[in-house]
Amino acid sequence: MTRTGVYPGTFDPVTLGHMDIIRRGAKLVDRLVIGVTTNPSKSPMFSVEERMGMVRREIAGLGAEIEVVSFDSLLMDFAERQGASMIVRGLRAVADFEYEYQMAGMNQQLNDRIETVFLMADVSLQPIASRLVKEIALYGGDIAKFVTPAVAQDVEARVERIGRKGS
Repeated sequence: MTRTGVYPGTFDPVTLGHMDIIRRGAKLVDRLVIGVTTNPSKSPMFSVEERMGMVRREIAGLGAEIEVVSFDSLLMDFAERQGASMIVRGLRAVADFEYEYQMAGMNQQLNDRIETVFLMADVSLQPIASRLVKEIALYGGDIAKFVTPAVAQDVEARVERIGRKGS
């Protein structure tokens, strides 16, 4: 039986922190599904299709069985449709833990057949958050330490199109 895990997120944009969790999460399962979700409350910089394309490009050389799928539903319904036995979540800080702990409890109430597994972010990557990457880029800062060169180009091109703040 194939063990499937789901790693959900907005990936707007995909960061080095996300890539760390993808690499490590893929080792825990036979098949990892990266669920790219719509989350209008996070005011995305990129469309779902653009984010999926970025993630696909970034995982291309990993060699594991990894799929990228969009979803706009309850996470547990999506995980069930994917045949997942595990949700993979990355933790950066105590604030992440409190939120994720509550979500894991709610998800367990919705479907106790799917386990939530937390992976601690690599220490060097813990401060990285997509929201902060976008903010730094919008104010003209260098995001090269937080994303791959290709993602940095994607973000820079988008910032050029929408305009920088504070200039």
